[in-house]
Amino acid sequence: MKGTTTLELPRRAGSAGLARLIVTAHGSSLASEQLKNANVMVSELVSNAFQHGEGQICLTVESGPDGMWAEVSDEGCQPVIASPEPRPERGGWGLHFVERLADSWGVEAGEARVWFRLTSPSP
Repeated sequence: MKGTTTLELPRRAGSAGLARLIVTAHGSSLASEQLKNANVMVSELVSNAFQHGEGQICLTVESGPDGMWAEVSDEGCQPVIASPEPRPERGGWGLHFVERLADSWGVEAGEARVWFRLTSPSP
């Protein structure tokens, strides 16, 4: 699948599974390992939104021949989303995974919105 999908996810524990289905559908231009990484990252971001956020959880995934971009947001207004440094002793590894696995990623300032990008491998 190529193009853009935006989906409002239910605020429940199983929402990460729905997000993985969407990411997998958009992952045709990614290498196998990248697609696995994309599923880990989207699971972590949706789980974070469920556990720490507020209101509706929204997933947007864009894909094309150059790769995939995904964003997870909720209606919370976190002034700061925790940085992945320093490494936590227990729990809280989601953004560490995103930082290590994504080609690029970011947080929208003043919003509960995190995105990541994976670039398709060169032919």
